[in-house]
Amino acid sequence: MSLTSALDSARASLMASGVQSSVVSRNIAGASTAGYSRKITVLDNLPGAGVYVAAIQRAASSGLYNNVLTATSGSAKQSAIYDGLQKIAASTVDDPELDQSPTAQLNALKEALQQFANAPDNATLAQAAVSSAKDMATSLNQATQTVQSVREGADADMATSVANINQLLTQFQTVNTAIVKGTITGDDVTDYLDQRDSIVSKLSQEVGVTMSIRTNGDAALYTDSGVVLFDKTARTVSFTTTNAYTAGTTGNAVIIDGVPVTGANSVMPIKSGKLAGLAELRDTDTVTYQSQLDEIARGLIDAFKESDQSGAALPDVPGLFTYPGAPAIPAGATVSVGLAGTISVAASVDPASGGNPNLLRDGAISGNVAYQYNGAGDAGYSTRLQQLITNIDASQTFDPAAQGKPSGSVIDFASSSASWIENQRKTANDNSTYQSTLLDRSTSALSNVNGVNMDDEMSLMLQVERTYSASSKLISTVDNMLNTLLAAVGTTS
Repeated sequence: MSLTSALDSARASLMASGVQSSVVSRNIAGASTAGYSRKITVLDNLPGAGVYVAAIQRAASSGLYNNVLTATSGSAKQSAIYDGLQKIAASTVDDPELDQSPTAQLNALKEALQQFANAPDNATLAQAAVSSAKDMATSLNQATQTVQSVREGADADMATSVANINQLLTQFQTVNTAIVKGTITGDDVTDYLDQRDSIVSKLSQEVGVTMSIRTNGDAALYTDSGVVLFDKTARTVSFTTTNAYTAGTTGNAVIIDGVPVTGANSVMPIKSGKLAGLAELRDTDTVTYQSQLDEIARGLIDAFKESDQSGAALPDVPGLFTYPGAPAIPAGATVSVGLAGTISVAASVDPASGGNPNLLRDGAISGNVAYQYNGAGDAGYSTRLQQLITNIDASQTFDPAAQGKPSGSVIDFASSSASWIENQRKTANDNSTYQSTLLDRSTSALSNVNGVNMDDEMSLMLQVERTYSASSKLISTVDNMLNTLLAAVGTTS
């Protein structure tokens, strides 16, 4: 090897060592930065010119990264569902001390009626029975308000999620453009790749997403149902909020690139992510529970309805419990949407409204004497009260769409409703825990591949320093040899 070749090789080695040292410094600086991937200097050897830096790559695993995206979306969905169901259950079921659940209120009403039936001439017990009925109606009213409040909150959160998605897609477009341009010109785009992965990770919290890499590092994004989120340009994600919810309100769909991805009319519904969880909570779980509350209300109206006592074959009418649709009785075994929010105790029997609580014993609560059971006005009459107690325990048929017990007493149905909401909450919590564990393990596995190990980096830095030192020594040696050669030539001349 000539001295010139040796000098060129040493110089190339110094330049490569400088780049390696810079990359190691970047890794050490980025070790604690979220989303940072370890950078690797790829060296190659050119005959006659020595070693050179062929490329700077980053440690990455597309398979593990996709696992992290999937786990992130799954965890976000289940957490959104669980949080909403938790609010409902906490207000309508988990109140053993307050006893405000529908089942507890029904049992309290039954006990108050029994006490009144044992002493039908006791005005205090009559008022207590009516007061218990009012508590029952109030619990259904408040439960309805809670359910609709959760739906309204989910709708608002969906709007926030959509805004986040649009913002992230805009950021993605900027970074993706920089990656494509940098790849074409041969620039180091590894930091941009980290930024893009970080954006997609944040995006996966909002909606299930997959990323497809194409020529020159270009990427396309799709929802987990196949709808395009980004392809050369960001697609528009739109959603119109519904400010107030009642039991009959149907929330608007989220639309991506003109395609509805939530709601009953969606042909490509998203499957995971916070947005999917909120949509399921708003449109499915809360709607089903509301139907159960409405069926409890309908069962109450049916159990306390009054029948014609005059022999004129008049239709049944609401008694102790009424609603805005009176004097008609709600259709049997059919959910009357929003009934639980409007059920109330008849004013004619409510002392607070100037009513007579003894009408609960005597009948004709509707004001029509044809429905009077205690025609003789006997203060010791208890037949009607015993009949009401029997009606509470009597089997009814409930709408299967409500997903409660299809037949049984109204208390049985209320108990099955409590079991349903608890089971839904438990399932969501179990799924959330599983997805969170999966996410932790996937993140840990990915970190083992692309994370920065400080010991490894320091070891590599020592190797680079030794290489740098050897190259410097070679240059010094060549310099001494050249000086000796020049001195020898000078002496000869």
